[in-house]
Amino acid sequence: MVKISSDVQPGPKTGALTGILADERVVDSADEDLESDFKPLTAEQAQAWRLLNPMASPWRVLWLQVLVGALIAALTGWFSGQSRLAASVAWGVVAVVIPAVVFVRALSRQMRMRQAGSALAGLFVWELVKIVLTVVLLLAAPKVVADLSWLALVAGFVVTMKVYWLAMALGWMQRKSKPTIF
Repeated sequence: MVKISSDVQPGPKTGALTGILADERVVDSADEDLESDFKPLTAEQAQAWRLLNPMASPWRVLWLQVLVGALIAALTGWFSGQSRLAASVAWGVVAVVIPAVVFVRALSRQMRMRQAGSALAGLFVWELVKIVLTVVLLLAAPKVVADLSWLALVAGFVVTMKVYWLAMALGWMQRKSKPTIF
C-alpha cells in the first residue's frame, strides 16, 4: 500500500517523489474495518435473504410506460381535437417502449448466463441495439405519421421516458414484492 504524506523526509524507504512512502506495513484503518465486518452468508441465510428481497421486475415498469403513454396520447387527442397530435405523441411513446421491450427481453436471457464477462458484454450490445432501434424509430416517424408534429412526438417521448421516476416513486424499482402505493 502506498501512503501519501507531506511531512515525510527522504530516506531509504521513500519513493522517487518526495512524500510518498513505499512501506507495505502502512495499513489504512478504514479498509481494515471494512474487511473485519464482512461475513459471508450461509446457504440458508442467502436463501432467506432472496425470499425477503425478490428481484424487481422491469416488465412492471414497461407496463406503466405503456399505460402512461396511452393516457397521454388519448388526452392529447381529446384536448386538442387533432388526431395528428395524438398520433405524434403515440409514436414518441412507441419510440421508447419498443426498444425497451427488446432490451428487457434480451436482458432476461442474459441474466441466465453464468459468465459475468459474457453477461456484461451482452448488456452493452443490447444497449447499443436499443439506442439504434430508438434512432431508427425516430427517423421513420415522418414516413409513418402523416402531418407529424415533432413537438408532440418529443413530448410523448420525454413523458414516457420519465415514467422511470414515477416507478421509483411508487416503489416499483425497489426489491420488494409489492409496490408501496396501489
